[in-house]
Amino acid sequence: MYSTIKKRKDMFKKFTTTDKLLFISAMLSLIFSEILYFQGDKQDGTFIGIWVPSILAFGIYLKLINNSKND
Repeated sequence: MYSTIKKRKDMFKKFTTTDKLLFISAMLSLIFSEILYFQGDKQDGTFIGIWVPSILAFGIYLKLINNSKND
């Protein structure tokens, strides 16, 4: 169990500030869209909810660009 916790801590150390910001923005848009959706504003909640994969895909794109520059 200790080695699993250590591996997870090492994994989080590899995240850059950009990675953290993109992840937080994706989570906040997911939470905000769920709040809107369950308050009855389903159309706006769905619209904001589809931002989440776009934000995460943009993060992946940035990682790929950064990795190709380092090679």
